[in-house]
Amino acid sequence: MEITLKKHQLELKHTFNISRESHDFQDTLIVCLSLNGKTGYGEATSNPYYNITLDSMTREILTIEDRIKNFEYSTPEAFHEFLTKENLSNFAICALDLAAHDLYGKLQGKPLFEIWGTNTDKYPITNYTIGIDTIEKMVAKMQEQPWPLYKIKLGTDRDVAIVQALRKHTDATFRVDANCAWTPEEAIENSHQLKELGVEFIEQPLKADNWEGMKKVLTESALPVIADESCIVESDVEKCKDYFHGINIKLTKCGGLTPALRMIEKGRSFGLKVMVGCMTESTVGISAIAQLLPQLDYVDMDGAMLLKGDIATGVVIEDNGKVIFPKIPGSGITLNI
Repeated sequence: MEITLKKHQLELKHTFNISRESHDFQDTLIVCLSLNGKTGYGEATSNPYYNITLDSMTREILTIEDRIKNFEYSTPEAFHEFLTKENLSNFAICALDLAAHDLYGKLQGKPLFEIWGTNTDKYPITNYTIGIDTIEKMVAKMQEQPWPLYKIKLGTDRDVAIVQALRKHTDATFRVDANCAWTPEEAIENSHQLKELGVEFIEQPLKADNWEGMKKVLTESALPVIADESCIVESDVEKCKDYFHGINIKLTKCGGLTPALRMIEKGRSFGLKVMVGCMTESTVGISAIAQLLPQLDYVDMDGAMLLKGDIATGVVIEDNGKVIFPKIPGSGITLNI
């Protein structure tokens, strides 16, 4: 295989604020894997919470560039197994794994969802994320992008008031994501008020390692709770079954589609609701997530919708939430840089 790395800075439509960080741009690494005249594309973004930068991912991958080129590629699963034996972060593995899956589908002439034996007749729609801001700006973002399902980022001293104010402007379903910002007592108290405001579930209310607190929240919350920062890799799924109603799988955190598929199956076996979420990826990463849609209860794949400009074509999300799957095999990606 031939490998090419492309660094890019994605500009957001609006400043994106969550409880622990804020940014106007998102650095992303695009991996291109080529074989037999076909090229697959993968993506992973930088992330300060996990100490991941474009330079760190690039260094990791370039260290094993020759071994990648000499690898006798057959399936994404075999390639992923090879990668896990190298000294790579899950973010770097994710970019490579997504590219390997896209390449595999293109070599087979089929979209990934078809290779996996699923069809796209039924799938969840994505939420549209509203980052923390003044209430006026949060309302303006909703009015700019009318949508049937919003994820509201919380983690302030006025969280319930924010949702109350937003509710006055839409009948859409809400989800809320505290990104680890609440105490158990806040989570429980907020859940009862948020339920009355048409909130569907709460994502990651407590710090990732506060398992004792989550046990209390699980028992007393008026709303389902979904793990995000508490569910990073495959081994976390079993632990989460006793503390959450569901899991949010992030491809960058777990290491790509290969482990995500196993996490979905394992989550189902434990009776957990299964969600896949995004970072602020381009259409490269979002198109990979979309291949999993038939297997999911919930999805957060609005990353490319939050950008001023995209760097690829692939899956298209229409204004009513309908997903248009491209005719190109694999994840359906064409890179435009």
